[in-house]
Amino acid sequence: MSFTVHRILASVVDEDERWAAIEDAPFNPRTGARQWTPDGAKRVVGQRVDRPVTVDEKVQAVADLTRDEEVAAQVATDLLTRPAVTEHVTPAERVRVVAELTRDDTVVKEVTTSLLRRPTVARTAMRGDTTRMLVNRAQFDNSNETRERIRERTPAVRAIEHTIEYLDLVGSCHGFVATLGRLVPQLRGQEFTEDERETVRRQIGRVRAAADWLEGALDNGEFTLDEQLVQLLKGE
Repeated sequence: MSFTVHRILASVVDEDERWAAIEDAPFNPRTGARQWTPDGAKRVVGQRVDRPVTVDEKVQAVADLTRDEEVAAQVATDLLTRPAVTEHVTPAERVRVVAELTRDDTVVKEVTTSLLRRPTVARTAMRGDTTRMLVNRAQFDNSNETRERIRERTPAVRAIEHTIEYLDLVGSCHGFVATLGRLVPQLRGQEFTEDERETVRRQIGRVRAAADWLEGALDNGEFTLDEQLVQLLKGE
């Protein structure tokens, strides 16, 4: 046993225990034999070895060498570009890594755009109800932003939109009345169950509420929907 080994053991055990340990040399994974070496002594006393052999020792060595953030960033970048390395990373860990790397909104936009260019990824993503809703909402918001920019640059657009919306409103009312004028006379002689009559009454209530809302909007300039009206118009 070398002096270095004695010194390492002396740091944690007394002399009697140290001499007793001499006969019980640790296994050396490098040579495949039982012998005392400085690293073997460090393993016995729980110190960090100079020449890591096991996976845990190598992981610890890498952790020590990458305490500097700049070094860690370069090492991580290199490791993540190796297919042989990433194939051993579990899906959950990959998701966690991607989440960490995409905290920056600019990075998220570029990554998302790139991923959605893959037909398989796009189809899978759009199968989720929440994803579809968020995408539709984003499209709606983008359209609104575009319209607002056009309105600011071209004031005449607002007048055109007003005319179109006015015509749509009047046309909707006219179409509803015309539809009733065509359908109601055809109901003569038909019999309805109580459930059918109740269903029609509920729909009439929704129509009446919507008409009252429209009239109030025209008279008072109140165009917002309260929660109760929203539920009524949805049929809830």
